[in-house]
Amino acid sequence: MNKPFLLALGLLFATPALAQQGPARPDSVALAAYRASRTKINSLVHTKLDVRFDYAKRQLIGKEWLTLQPHAYPTDSLRLDAKGMDIGSVTMVGQGDAKALTFKNTGQELHIQLDKTYPAGQDYTVYIEYVAKPDELKVKGSAAITDAKGLYFINPDSSVAGKPVQIWTQGETEASSVWFPTIDATNQKTTQEIAMTVPAKYVTLSNGALASQKTNADGTRTDTWKMELPHAPYLFMMAVGDFRITKDIWRGKEVNYYLEPKYAPFAKQIFGNTPEMLEFFSKKLGVDYPWNKYSQIVVRDYVSGAMENTTATLHGDFLHKDAREALDAEYDRGESVIAHELFHQWFGDLVTAESWSNLTVNESFADFSEALWAEHKYGQEAGDAHAYQNMRNYLRSPRDAQKNLVRFHYTDKEDMFDLVSYQKGGQILNMLRNHLGEEVFFKGLQKYLTDNKFGTAEAHQLRLAFEAVSGQDLNWFFNQWYFGAGHPMVSIDYNYDQLNKEQVITIKQTQPGQMFELPMAIDVYQNGKPTRHNVVLRKATEIIRLPAASQPELVNVDADKVTLWQKQDNKPFGQFAYQYRNAPRYVDRREAVAAAAALPPTDAAARQLLFAALSDKSEFIRRAALGSLKLDDKAVARAAAPLIRKQLAQEKNTNNQAAMLQALAAVSDKKDEKLFARSLNSQSYAVQAAALQGLAAVQPKQALARAKALEAGAKADVAAAIASVYAEAGDASNWSYVRNQFDAAGPQTQFQMLESLVGFMARLSDPTILREGVDRLQKMAIQYKQYGVAEPILAMLAKVKQGKPADQQAVVQAAEEAIKAAQ
Repeated sequence: MNKPFLLALGLLFATPALAQQGPARPDSVALAAYRASRTKINSLVHTKLDVRFDYAKRQLIGKEWLTLQPHAYPTDSLRLDAKGMDIGSVTMVGQGDAKALTFKNTGQELHIQLDKTYPAGQDYTVYIEYVAKPDELKVKGSAAITDAKGLYFINPDSSVAGKPVQIWTQGETEASSVWFPTIDATNQKTTQEIAMTVPAKYVTLSNGALASQKTNADGTRTDTWKMELPHAPYLFMMAVGDFRITKDIWRGKEVNYYLEPKYAPFAKQIFGNTPEMLEFFSKKLGVDYPWNKYSQIVVRDYVSGAMENTTATLHGDFLHKDAREALDAEYDRGESVIAHELFHQWFGDLVTAESWSNLTVNESFADFSEALWAEHKYGQEAGDAHAYQNMRNYLRSPRDAQKNLVRFHYTDKEDMFDLVSYQKGGQILNMLRNHLGEEVFFKGLQKYLTDNKFGTAEAHQLRLAFEAVSGQDLNWFFNQWYFGAGHPMVSIDYNYDQLNKEQVITIKQTQPGQMFELPMAIDVYQNGKPTRHNVVLRKATEIIRLPAASQPELVNVDADKVTLWQKQDNKPFGQFAYQYRNAPRYVDRREAVAAAAALPPTDAAARQLLFAALSDKSEFIRRAALGSLKLDDKAVARAAAPLIRKQLAQEKNTNNQAAMLQALAAVSDKKDEKLFARSLNSQSYAVQAAALQGLAAVQPKQALARAKALEAGAKADVAAAIASVYAEAGDASNWSYVRNQFDAAGPQTQFQMLESLVGFMARLSDPTILREGVDRLQKMAIQYKQYGVAEPILAMLAKVKQGKPADQQAVVQAAEEAIKAAQ
């Protein structure tokens, strides 16, 4: 499961990553109930389904043959998860005459009295006729998965023009039992067969192989999919709709991409690296991709980022990109998701978390794979940049520092899908990889996967695999990182001992609770050359003395830049500047940029470093340097503008081009008018949007005219830029465009458009605009309240209310009260 956009919302108003804001003491957090693994009374063996769909009622009519066996002890009863279903009959079959069984349907579970007591290990099969009614079920989702009704009918009555009719499923966490009765637990595994009867014009996709297709006389077709290897029920999937299949191949196995017809020509552009990923991951892990095929499908209105259903990953439509949109595609908004879900086919599907408490053995690995693939495909810098950003995302959230990575106490299983299971866990694996070394680390993963294939595992199995391969006791590592909370918070101070010719480094751990054991490298630079020293920190205060014939040019603590910590590095800025020029890693330079950004704009050395970083070899460093320039300082703006223009002329990354245009818009120099106008002809939507905003800064009337001309075919960034221009200079006739674009946008773009929406409402005293705008702000504040957006939206509403007549103030006041009541 990947959650790219909801994560971004969660970070929108988060605290800065490098702020020394400590976590609450873990022992101060009230414990929720202990969450045990599901007890196995019966074990799934095989699941056979025969389903058809009532599009009008949004229901599934199903027949199920479920084969099970008592797990350890004899039993005469069976309890299945079956949420919101109508159960027609339950029958014992396959052992002579069929026998009707008595059952009780609670609305959440199906309790079945078997015809006799079955001994442990003996197969039996029950046949169930049922109707699944997902739209009538009252359920809630999570930050990662915003809904949990399992089966989704998209535009089934074709009421929304231009929107395709689709059906798809989402099983994680325990929503497969909304569309078929099962034991919906991660520690169950079953083979499967699904026969789907659908309108003949549609394409189907499910797990495993398409075994047969039968054309029916009533205009339908029955497709039967078979999965010969066992996997968890939450990984079952179906998708139905008008999709075009683009075929690829890897080692003789099918690799297929299912897209809406208009995006089918771009299938290889979107998914084309998949065969190379399969080869790389198979070789790196020493375990070949274990399934018979790999398909990926993109659907509408998906409730998360993507889902790693076994052999058939389902993606949200943020992956839909035509040739122009691909120009602005960022690794962490597309390709990283594809890598993430593919890695799950090993970590999550082949070996599955024993319980949601151990979600780390699924999600932390998938997060880790994103940087691993970037490193392989695009180089060490790209991998380091992605890992660093993911670590920063975790460090921005002090509340997540209160949580163990493996956590047996939580309020709801959905709470496990957070920055700890994903980003923190991924960085912990990076640290372990660095500590054990490349060969031993991946041999450990090979052993873990081989020992536990087609089964389940916990973090303990992972530790034992690493210990067996490395010969080391790793309890110290797992106890502090997997079974403990928080992370180190340190201050680092330096002093050169001239008398003893030693560099003295004092490192203090200041976090509450446990002290961390931290093995790391320290590089001491003298005469332009580094000398490496390997140390282990264990105490609250460590004083490290290293030989140095003269005062070093740089002391680089954590020289491999993998430690998960928040640090206050008190070395003089001159050493940071030296680090930028001479240390080898991406993070070395990124830290130096952050140090420069923290100094006042009057600091000449800091300013010079930021100016130099505008042309850094890394697109991410260039972007960070640009964002660190304090362009509201006139002296900085005057000095920076020529450098920005120079870099813009040679910049290849379109998102950096857009950022540079936005920076020049902030400078608001009329000499850039032609540059903005010329950039409006770019094929990049990001560049076009930034150019329009830049033009609005220097020539508002011209920008208004160009905005109108760009309306047709405007997407995402451009639509938001048009809305921004209209908010500043438009009139009531432009409101419908802003409102409609806002309504059609996804969460990310809606947040980008908030300022424009509020600007329109504040500037124009139009009761219709006010009412419609307030309704949308209220809805967003309530829908995304868990991400902390209510307070900023309330501040926006307060701004809107100023200067409005009493009747309009009352409209805003009502919205404010509704938002506060929902908090």
